Amino acid sequence: MKTNTDSELGSAPLIPLIAKYAVPSIISMLVGAAYNLTDQIFIGHVVGVLGNAASNVVFPTVTFSTALCMLLGIGTAANFSISQGAGKIDEAKKYVYSGLTATAVIGLLTGILVFLFRSQIINLCGASTSGNVYPYAMDYLSISAIGLPFYIFASAAATTIRADGSPRYSMLFSIAGAVINVGLDWLFMYPLGLGIKGAAAATVISQGITFVLALMYFPRFKAFDLRIKEICLSASHMMDSMKAGLPNFINQILLMTTNIVLNNMLETYGAQSNYGSDIPLAVSGVAQKTNMIMISFAVGIAQGCQPIWGYNLGAKNFKRVKGTYMRAFAAAFTIGLIFFAALQLFPREIVSIFGTGSDLYYAFAEKYLKIYLLFVFFQNIQPVTVTYFSAIDHPKEGLLVSLSRQGLFLIPLLIILPRYMGIQGVLIASPISDTLAFIVSVSMVLISFKSFQSEKKV
Repeated sequence: MKTNTDSELGSAPLIPLIAKYAVPSIISMLVGAAYNLTDQIFIGHVVGVLGNAASNVVFPTVTFSTALCMLLGIGTAANFSISQGAGKIDEAKKYVYSGLTATAVIGLLTGILVFLFRSQIINLCGASTSGNVYPYAMDYLSISAIGLPFYIFASAAATTIRADGSPRYSMLFSIAGAVINVGLDWLFMYPLGLGIKGAAAATVISQGITFVLALMYFPRFKAFDLRIKEICLSASHMMDSMKAGLPNFINQILLMTTNIVLNNMLETYGAQSNYGSDIPLAVSGVAQKTNMIMISFAVGIAQGCQPIWGYNLGAKNFKRVKGTYMRAFAAAFTIGLIFFAALQLFPREIVSIFGTGSDLYYAFAEKYLKIYLLFVFFQNIQPVTVTYFSAIDHPKEGLLVSLSRQGLFLIPLLIILPRYMGIQGVLIASPISDTLAFIVSVSMVLISFKSFQSEKKV
């Protein structure tokens, strides 16, 4: 017997349905970005340019943690939705149990390893032990590593909660964590004067609260009853989920790798320019946090569409799968255009939100936002397309799209172009990569649409 959630996924008008699932998902993603955004703003105003640079150096650990969330979270939700659409309730239950168990274990291991190897991670991410940025990055990462298990579990669980038909709950517990984070940032950094350590402590506490709120949902799971005594880890179901989530995982890992390569290129070639090495690192951190807001919209739209894609694929309603993608594409592209206009027209005002700096700092910041993020409107299409392929169980196609921007284009260009053009080569590598990756994404989706024409709806 179908539940109300099943019925609406297969028959409700698409635009209101996408809005119902995507809006809470977008808000949840924005709230997740707010953890880093709030820290960056407070750090920029209280600590200054070196604090912004340190936050940027530590950021790859957050990207890696997000990759793990997507590997298990999106993979679990995709298989859960497909199994529900096909009427395989026992299979759906095994995917949920295995996904939650694996996420808890992997999250704990990640936090431990990051803490133990924090010095090596900071060096790898572009801050040398003898540099000005290193002590700030060490203070921040030493504390923030404690919150990574909470962040990984809550973020992965939110995806399953949305697929269970409760997008508002996942949104609300994310908002609660963000509000607490803002309040604690102010308390720890201003009245208590804890500096960058205070920002890290605020994030850890708020992540812990979000974790507890996420955990509280599962005793009232809608699709079926979840019991502690039935918790298990099925290797085959976990591998299926990881297979479905692999494209999103690879995409995030490449983002992390890109961040590391970018930091090292900015430090190396910035030192050879009149900007120095600290200013480019700080500006890059500000730009990434700004870009995170836009990407949060795209990822939120994609995650909101995931249960619709998965359910209708299981039900073999291919027209509805295609229609959902086209509407997601239009929404993501439009949001990208809005951000493009803001970055081109108000770069100095945007950078000023994250603190003040010298005239040289603002000069490089305006240049960076206008050139590096020139074709920012193309970037939103990649996460939508990667999640689309994960949801319809086409991991190979999703993997190719994941590899395209960072792996095939951006990282090689970041390494090659600065050798001939200096720091200018770092800046123009991004718009070239965005254009090429957009072409790959659209081409792969059109091929998948054609494959649906040979299949019949059962």
